[in-house]
Amino acid sequence: MNIRTRLTEYVRACFTGIWIESHEHQEALTEIVELCRDEQWQLATWDIDAGLNIPGQSEAETSGSDPLAAIRAVNALATPDGTAIIVLQNFHRFMQSAEVAQALSRQIIAGKQNRTIVVVLSSVVQIPTELEKMFVVVEHDLPDRDQLAEIARGIAIEAGELPEGNELQTVLDAAAGLTRMEAENAFSLSLVRQGRITADAVWELKTQTLKKSGLLSLHRGTEDFSSLGGLSALKAFCKRALLQPSRDNPMKRPRGVLLLSPPGCGKSQFCKALGKEVGRPVLMLDVGSLMGSLVGESEQRTRQALRVIDAMAPCVAMIDEVEKAFSGMNGNGDSGVSSRMFGTFLSWLADHQSDVFVVCTANDVSKLPPEFGRSERFDGIFFLDLPSREEKAAIWDLYLTQFEINRDQRLPADDNWTGAEVKSCCRLAALLDLPLVQAAQNVVPVAVTAAESVNQLQSWASGRCLSANQPGIYQRAQKKSRSRRSLSRETAKN
Repeated sequence: MNIRTRLTEYVRACFTGIWIESHEHQEALTEIVELCRDEQWQLATWDIDAGLNIPGQSEAETSGSDPLAAIRAVNALATPDGTAIIVLQNFHRFMQSAEVAQALSRQIIAGKQNRTIVVVLSSVVQIPTELEKMFVVVEHDLPDRDQLAEIARGIAIEAGELPEGNELQTVLDAAAGLTRMEAENAFSLSLVRQGRITADAVWELKTQTLKKSGLLSLHRGTEDFSSLGGLSALKAFCKRALLQPSRDNPMKRPRGVLLLSPPGCGKSQFCKALGKEVGRPVLMLDVGSLMGSLVGESEQRTRQALRVIDAMAPCVAMIDEVEKAFSGMNGNGDSGVSSRMFGTFLSWLADHQSDVFVVCTANDVSKLPPEFGRSERFDGIFFLDLPSREEKAAIWDLYLTQFEINRDQRLPADDNWTGAEVKSCCRLAALLDLPLVQAAQNVVPVAVTAAESVNQLQSWASGRCLSANQPGIYQRAQKKSRSRRSLSRETAKN
């Protein structure tokens, strides 16, 4: 439902306080002007620079930058049988004033009698507590692919400048999540650089845009599944789910996976390689960056980040170490902010209809609430155990090649090593110009430094999670020493 439809419903229902959240004020104003013209509603606009502007009146009569005067001018627009709307741009900057808040409250209440509507147009939602119940919030959506294609056609006017078919879809996928102005700039930059619209310039601008927002970061690496040893079942599951023919039914789209493992087993690297493997951008959400100092700011930034993720679909969304990201979700010490942010994220996981594949990673399952991993939030919960002997051989082969290390030398003892520790050993051998056996003396595996937590996680995952290494449920393998003791007891009995 677009902004015009929603605004029409609220005005006809006489909602006298409407807050429009938009990063594209001119586009939103254009839609409001067209709506008022079609419905024959009286319209006035105000901003701190131009002051009050009422169509049909001279500039001398309407100018004025006083926010209180703008509120009081609404009643002058009222007609006995009509509807009057005033749009206040960036008015959130004045609403901390007690006088402005009181005048706005009085006007919203009085608007029920004479059908005068106050519309605040702002890029953020910052409503004072005393006015929260008086406003309804409307989100101005980012342009969809049809609108982006229309923008591209308006810029690429010469033959050969606009791609066609799958190449055009790639460009539109790259531009998803940009505002209309950002998309226009990206397409123009591509024309200047390459003489036609391509995805490369769009990706460059999009990366800068996400960095400026501070909510998300974009990963576009060159490593695919060939850079990861093992995890064959997890690779096959995700690749098959994401490379199925495109479906129009949102109910049939893949939702994502939750990855559990001890540190260093390849969870984060898998997510980054997944994007390259299936041709999707990887958006990394840093929950810490969503925290704001103002009341309600953290929740608002969380909703904004999720809207950007939805707008950039199809994509892969990654939340690393999710149990630490929402570590304050018990509500202690932060007035329940983390808990509310976590609730927003849980609702989005279950309800979002966009083609977003979510990958969450965790090292400590005890800090996650049971409802986080329930069905329909994820397609599967996978456990990435310490690599087996076969997987470790593949990992050694990968990093020996990557660090250009002589393969004729003896490999060190690598019992209970993770893939990260194999890589560390190879990197140190190359860095210090040492044999692998000597470099290994500087590596202490996490299975030793955190033996208790690794053992606890393996025990919890056994019978509860899917195995990342082979199809089916993960079952913890018994230790050899334990099997020998059991065998000795049986021999003694006989």
